[in-house]
Amino acid sequence: MKSIFRLLFAIILLFSTFAGFAQKFENADMALNKYRRLLNLISMYYIDTVNQQQIVEKAIVSTLKTLDPHSYYISKEEYKAMSEPLEGNFDGIGIEFNILEDTLIVVSPLSGGPSEKVGLMSGDRIITVDGKSITNINLTIEKVHSLLRGPKGSKIAVSIKRGSSVMDYEIVRDKIPINSVDAAYEIKPGLAYLKLSRFAKSSMHEIEDAFAKFGNPQSLILDLRNNGGGFMNIANALADQFFDKGKLLVYTEGRFFPTQKELSTDAGLFKKGNLVVLIDEASASASEIVSGAIQDLDRGIIIGRRSFGKGLVQTEFPMGDGSAVRLTIARYHTPSGRAIQSPYEKGKAEQYYKNLSARVSAEAFSADSIVFPDSLKYSTLVNKRVVYGGGGIMPDIYIPLDTSKYSTYRGELNRKNVIFQFISTYIDKNRKSLHEKYKTFDAFNKSFIVNDNLFDEMVAFGEKNGVPKDEKGIQISGDFIKQYMKALIARNLFDDSSYFKIINQGDRVYEKAIEVMNNWNKYSKELKID
Repeated sequence: MKSIFRLLFAIILLFSTFAGFAQKFENADMALNKYRRLLNLISMYYIDTVNQQQIVEKAIVSTLKTLDPHSYYISKEEYKAMSEPLEGNFDGIGIEFNILEDTLIVVSPLSGGPSEKVGLMSGDRIITVDGKSITNINLTIEKVHSLLRGPKGSKIAVSIKRGSSVMDYEIVRDKIPINSVDAAYEIKPGLAYLKLSRFAKSSMHEIEDAFAKFGNPQSLILDLRNNGGGFMNIANALADQFFDKGKLLVYTEGRFFPTQKELSTDAGLFKKGNLVVLIDEASASASEIVSGAIQDLDRGIIIGRRSFGKGLVQTEFPMGDGSAVRLTIARYHTPSGRAIQSPYEKGKAEQYYKNLSARVSAEAFSADSIVFPDSLKYSTLVNKRVVYGGGGIMPDIYIPLDTSKYSTYRGELNRKNVIFQFISTYIDKNRKSLHEKYKTFDAFNKSFIVNDNLFDEMVAFGEKNGVPKDEKGIQISGDFIKQYMKALIARNLFDDSSYFKIINQGDRVYEKAIEVMNNWNKYSKELKID
């Protein structure tokens, strides 16, 4: 009898679901017929000839803006270009970007790329290119690419708005690689460091190659700072490396899409070692899936600053003419149930980004500004530690932004591309002698010093290129500028990992990670990490 009642209940539920869908389709048909009638009236009676395709595309764009910050339309011309940062090489300035309210916003500069070298930051708004305003010109992805891309070695002048300040930069275009592992090296025997800049198609192959070089490390520092995300399946594949089979890594929930759970398999590369993950305000989406799973399952320690908070799932729907719509269909949830997405009001994407910018500015220097209500309290699944929702992943150990490295003078050197150009010239003149003197990176790192003479030459080069010498700025950030110069030389002589081996020295987040690794029993006990 119970089974009959269950069957009847299932049938009733199925019919009610179909009825709900039928009602929604009927409502959509009524709205579509209304819009179709409008187009027919315009075509038949409007005073001037109009481009109906253009009208429809503008209507689609306007409609998607009323939904959420991450649903958007991709024209036929833009479609191929959208995937290039994750799939192909090109010459350009090296940024991931969004177009919001006809304004070009830097989502993140690509690690090691030309824009990062001169100092562009997440949230910058590019307002002019080569002296011409690019605001309110009906920007498209295709237009952005035509403005920013060009032959390797060519220069581009951009003005950006950062807060209330407007700053000018000169950027030298370069080849933008698809490699996603920026650095992979052993800090000391048994302790490996891996920096991932994006979750690209090649990421897992690159990571597997890195682990093959590591051998069998006992401890791993995974650096996801400034990693804006990428492919979700790659995020799942990376998270899978750290767990035994059958662990819930992430799940998605949507109004019309069933809950989808991603579980770990038995194919992990690093299931048992000590694990630290580094995040910051530019760690988004796929980075948050990985760090959220590691935190919720008490697998490792998260260090840095609260992540971006991009937890909406988009699916791409073709529109039949080569264009497509990426429509938000679900939300990401960490294993404990936390929603990764930061709060937003429908139809207020501009306000959403402003709120995020304000949050990042407030949180960068002090954890005291971060207040979580009890309603956002969750528990980790193994040791029942308290963690919080509300957007982004809050680290277990918070490290504020290090302001001691920043000065107006350093910013001007970066904006005018002085340091990078000076080092490029220096390497061209001295490459042979440097290679002869320093056969290995270790020899270079141990013996090479950016002495006062070399530093003064760079300062003089800056003066010739519009950056006056600033004694106060040199006092504040001179040591870091020398470190940056040495790191750039190392990258030119050796490889990207060599750059990070030097630039990470003195980095507060990186140094804290090493301290945690050297005192793992103490920190894992205090934080209740298995």
